[in-house]
Amino acid sequence: MSYTESEIMEYIEEEDAKFIRLVFRDAYGIQKNISVMPSEIHKAFAEGIPINAKAIRGFEEYECASLYLKPDPSTMAVLPWRPDSGRVVRMICNLFTADGKPYEADSRNILIKAIETAKEKGIEFKFGSEMEFYLFKLNDEGQPTSEPHDNAGYLDIAPLDRGENIRREICLTIEEMGFTPERSHHESGPGQNEIDFHYGKPLKAADQLTTFKMVVSTIADRYGLYADFSPVPIPDKPGNGYHVNIYAQDKDGNDVSTYIAAGIIDKIKDITLFLNPTEYSYRRFDAHKMLNQVNSSQSGGSEWITVDDGTKANRVELRSPDALCNPYIAYTFLIYAGLYGIENKLSVPDTVDLSGDFLPKTREEAAEYVKESEFVKSILPESIIDSYLNQL
Repeated sequence: MSYTESEIMEYIEEEDAKFIRLVFRDAYGIQKNISVMPSEIHKAFAEGIPINAKAIRGFEEYECASLYLKPDPSTMAVLPWRPDSGRVVRMICNLFTADGKPYEADSRNILIKAIETAKEKGIEFKFGSEMEFYLFKLNDEGQPTSEPHDNAGYLDIAPLDRGENIRREICLTIEEMGFTPERSHHESGPGQNEIDFHYGKPLKAADQLTTFKMVVSTIADRYGLYADFSPVPIPDKPGNGYHVNIYAQDKDGNDVSTYIAAGIIDKIKDITLFLNPTEYSYRRFDAHKMLNQVNSSQSGGSEWITVDDGTKANRVELRSPDALCNPYIAYTFLIYAGLYGIENKLSVPDTVDLSGDFLPKTREEAAEYVKESEFVKSILPESIIDSYLNQL
């Protein structure tokens, strides 16, 4: 839902909000923010709030000193954990240049462009997510330890599962902020948890994930815990995955999931660096649930991509990404790869072992594919590509 400036001011007054947190992301999807007073709202919408671009990862090559944050009014929400008196309102922002143009390296703007491209081609995408994280205890100085919050396993219950209350509070908080959690449970690793989200339009789905990670970290800290989203928090235990569920139809309501899966298979080498941005990402590929197959059935076990011909809506599940990727960039690539599959009417192979044929084994190998990829270069600005490549 969109709001006018006067409606936003009325909302802020009704909620007794004293601070407005303007949120944006760096090139890696790490959330940043600046807080302004209610008196600055008009300036924020009309001109934008300036930030130092060169201090933000991935934006260092921007030729000017400042970028400008302009809030998206549809993302307005109260931060539920702040005091009732003098509350804090959050709005997610897009980045603009001094002359009022969308900043080309802002991943939210990049996703908006991808959504518009898909719409022009008559395709509507929706994304759901399943995200895993570990909870570790803090020491007396408030620093993370290597001791998990519990020793429970997959779908265990309390008292063995000590994360029930935390997951419930996370889900209720996310729901209060306007998003839709669907399921939560204990995962296979000690202290490992999973929360799944109902599918939604790409921009809201990406906003949901950045908000989710902030909420999880905040609530975990309130319980004296540290939330770890990294790919392999404990070397000999299951890694953290970020499973992406993709739903799409063309303008006539026809299912195009098989084409989308085939497009992703075709482009996966090119885009893996952005779905799995750290060296630890590649250690996860060969640990426990091996991500080494393509499967076009409903089995959905160790496959890194699955086409599920469900009874209500067909779904493509991509299991290779991890939670350290930028969801705006991830969804952008999945949209364009899906469109490529649709336009070329690509087909998915039958169930076969494709180990070694598709997913790069190291970050260095993934980077080499990016350097040669015209597909990536046609989507991302050179500054973001260089930023990812130079992180080696």
